Amino acid sequence: MRKALIVQGGWDGHEPVQVADIFARVLREEGFEVRVADTLDALLDLPYLLSLDLLVPEWTMGTITGEQSHNASQAVASGVGLAGCHGGMCDSFRLDTNWQFMTGGQWVAHPGNDGTPYRVCIRSVSNPIMEGIPDFDVRSEQYYVHVDPAAEVLATTRFPNPLAPPGYHMTNPAADVPVVWTKMWGHGRVFYSSLGHHADVFDAFEPLEIMRRGFLWAAAGKARALALGLSLSDFERKGDAT
Repeated sequence: MRKALIVQGGWDGHEPVQVADIFARVLREEGFEVRVADTLDALLDLPYLLSLDLLVPEWTMGTITGEQSHNASQAVASGVGLAGCHGGMCDSFRLDTNWQFMTGGQWVAHPGNDGTPYRVCIRSVSNPIMEGIPDFDVRSEQYYVHVDPAAEVLATTRFPNPLAPPGYHMTNPAADVPVVWTKMWGHGRVFYSSLGHHADVFDAFEPLEIMRRGFLWAAAGKARALALGLSLSDFERKGDAT
């Protein structure tokens, strides 16, 4: 049976417990054995992390130790999938640049705050994560994120948003800012969606279905790494392991 670890905590405003419950339900429906931890010390057990198929962070504005961060990085590089949403993954540890490098982006602003209406535009209709999902509208926080240029962007949203209050960013040209992306970290697949400020965002079909597909895509990387005999030593020879 595939195994997933959800680590939830940090700022309560993002409803980490409620979001973790939703994600745990989705993963169990897909046949995963799911553990939900409410402490980052769950990341101290590297052999356990290496045994996982999927790591799901749901932790906003926290502080991670060097060992915890290193272990998560090692596990993902070995082939364990990493998948998360909103501030629970890309505003987790603002002082840890390696976390930002691994996840592929960092939140910097949400002009208009919660309740802002905006459109999510699908960029890659042929990708299995987005297949059959049309553009859709959301009323939530519209995340402005700084993103790894190596990431494959699957969905975007437009800034400035005429339905949001004016801001200093408005004097720049219009920009399509990523909402959903994938990337690699070593042999591990990384998936992120900026949707999910509150748990009720996942009452709508599209945000939750995108997460479900993202979980499955990220977790499938572990089996691929095992089948191909891939390991951390592939990077240690190059001096790239972190």
